[in-house]
Amino acid sequence: MTLLSVQLSRAMSRGRATPAPPQTRADLLVTLLRKRAAAHNAGAENLESLLRDQIRWALPIVREPVPAND
Repeated sequence: MTLLSVQLSRAMSRGRATPAPPQTRADLLVTLLRKRAAAHNAGAENLESLLRDQIRWALPIVREPVPAND
Protein backbone atom coordinates (compact mmCIF):
# COMPACT_ATOMS: atom_id res chain seq x y z
CA MET A 1 0.00 0.00 0.00
CA THR A 2 1.45 3.35 -0.97
CA LEU A 3 0.96 6.77 0.52
CA LEU A 4 -1.37 7.55 -2.38
CA SER A 5 -3.48 4.53 -1.41
CA VAL A 6 -3.68 5.77 2.17
CA GLN A 7 -4.77 9.22 1.00
CA LEU A 8 -7.38 7.71 -1.31
CA SER A 9 -8.67 5.57 1.54
CA ARG A 10 -8.96 8.66 3.75
CA ALA A 11 -10.83 10.57 1.05
CA MET A 12 -13.28 7.72 0.60
CA SER A 13 -13.85 7.30 4.32
CA ARG A 14 -14.70 11.00 4.65
CA GLY A 15 -17.73 10.35 2.48
CA ARG A 16 -18.92 7.56 4.78
CA ALA A 17 -21.00 7.86 7.91
CA THR A 18 -19.06 9.01 10.94
CA PRO A 19 -18.04 6.04 13.09
CA ALA A 20 -19.02 6.05 16.72
CA PRO A 21 -16.37 7.48 19.04
CA PRO A 22 -14.45 4.96 21.16
CA GLN A 23 -16.20 4.12 24.41
CA THR A 24 -13.04 3.71 26.48
CA ARG A 25 -9.42 4.78 26.41
CA ALA A 26 -8.51 1.14 25.68
CA ASP A 27 -10.73 1.18 22.56
CA LEU A 28 -9.05 4.39 21.44
CA LEU A 29 -5.59 2.86 21.87
CA VAL A 30 -6.59 -0.25 19.92
CA THR A 31 -7.79 1.92 17.04
CA LEU A 32 -4.65 4.06 17.05
CA LEU A 33 -2.36 1.01 17.20
CA ARG A 34 -4.13 -0.60 14.25
CA LYS A 35 -3.87 2.61 12.23
CA ARG A 36 -0.18 2.92 13.10
CA ALA A 37 0.46 -0.65 11.99
CA ALA A 38 -1.34 0.02 8.69
CA ALA A 39 0.73 3.19 8.17
CA HIS A 40 3.91 1.24 8.89
CA ASN A 41 2.96 -1.46 6.41
CA ALA A 42 2.18 1.21 3.82
CA GLY A 43 5.50 2.93 4.35
CA ALA A 44 3.78 6.18 5.33
CA GLU A 45 6.43 7.42 7.76
CA ASN A 46 4.88 10.84 8.41
CA LEU A 47 1.48 9.34 9.19
CA GLU A 48 3.07 6.70 11.41
CA SER A 49 4.96 9.40 13.33
CA LEU A 50 1.75 11.38 13.82
CA LEU A 51 -0.03 8.28 15.11
CA ARG A 52 2.83 7.51 17.51
CA ASP A 53 2.40 10.98 19.01
CA GLN A 54 -1.35 10.39 19.39
CA ILE A 55 -0.70 7.00 21.02
CA ARG A 56 1.69 8.57 23.54
CA TRP A 57 -0.92 11.24 24.32
CA ALA A 58 -3.66 8.63 24.80
CA LEU A 59 -1.66 6.40 27.16
CA PRO A 60 -2.79 6.55 30.76
CA ILE A 61 -0.37 8.15 33.18
CA VAL A 62 -0.01 6.31 36.46
CA ARG A 63 1.95 8.17 39.08
CA GLU A 64 3.28 6.67 42.25
CA PRO A 65 1.85 8.30 45.38
CA VAL A 66 4.24 10.73 47.01
CA PRO A 67 5.02 9.64 50.58
CA ALA A 68 4.00 12.13 53.22
CA ASN A 69 6.83 13.68 55.20
CA ASP A 70 5.85 13.47 58.84
